[in-house]
Amino acid sequence: MGDAGRIRVLVVDDQALVRSGFSMLIGSADDLEVVGEAIDGEEAVTAARENRPDVVLMDIRMPKMDGIEATREIVGDKRTAGTKVLVLTTFDLDEYVFEALRAGASGFMLKDVDPDHLLDAIRVVAEGEALLAPSVTRRLIAAFAKRPTGTPADIAALESLTEREREVLELVGTGMTNAEIAERLFISPATAKTHVSRIMMKLDARDRAQLVVTAYETGLVTPGG
Repeated sequence: MGDAGRIRVLVVDDQALVRSGFSMLIGSADDLEVVGEAIDGEEAVTAARENRPDVVLMDIRMPKMDGIEATREIVGDKRTAGTKVLVLTTFDLDEYVFEALRAGASGFMLKDVDPDHLLDAIRVVAEGEALLAPSVTRRLIAAFAKRPTGTPADIAALESLTEREREVLELVGTGMTNAEIAERLFISPATAKTHVSRIMMKLDARDRAQLVVTAYETGLVTPGG
């Protein structure tokens, strides 16, 4: 966090008007601050290493290095391991959703999102939660519906989980919050949160977005199931 606990944000987009618009919006919030801007993936990786932002607002389609590869490099670098990536795009396409999440993005929203919702999204991602726009979630599910079920290697990843943890992971995969999981399983929200934290640790997942991907890849959750 920056001064006075403000969330530090790096804005990445190849269009100057888009960058300045997002930067002005973020700068208008008392609890957020823009620590840098970048025009492509290469600049984003360099700026992330230099500024150590809490959240990177990342465009997908950019020259030199796209947002997916930049996300992969930022997430995989020990120097920026604590940085979360919120992907923004005008293209609501299945392959971008899936690849961005696999690369380590913590959230995925469309650029025409309401300004207040975008600011809330930055806060949610900074806290370590995953965020997927409803339209994106529907398309993600549709994309997984076309995929084969998990391979033996994928499924082996679940062997470290207890029966209860598998149950919780399945509910996370369907998009449930900790409170909703607690209500479904008749446990406290604190217990649900503990289960989710343990699952993330066992599966070496950065956040809930990664758990959603795992739940689908292993076949634990199936579209319409």
